[in-house]
Amino acid sequence: MTKGEYRVGINFNPSNDDMVGKIKRAAANLIDLIDDIEEHPARFSEIKRLKALAQTDIESAAMWAVKAATKPPMGE
Repeated sequence: MTKGEYRVGINFNPSNDDMVGKIKRAAANLIDLIDDIEEHPARFSEIKRLKALAQTDIESAAMWAVKAATKPPMGE
């Protein structure tokens, strides 16, 4: 399991909703792509910080997108 798959909980989709799977796959792929950004020794701590911020925001965005895709109408 990749870092991105772990962070978005790629295997957790109890309703087996196709849109949820697509959202989580896209977010996991982007988190993994960011993880591959090279961390140059001279700027190691700054690059590491920026990567972590980007990955956290993607994880949050995926959670909100899953909520948007699965939220029932009011009253249900």
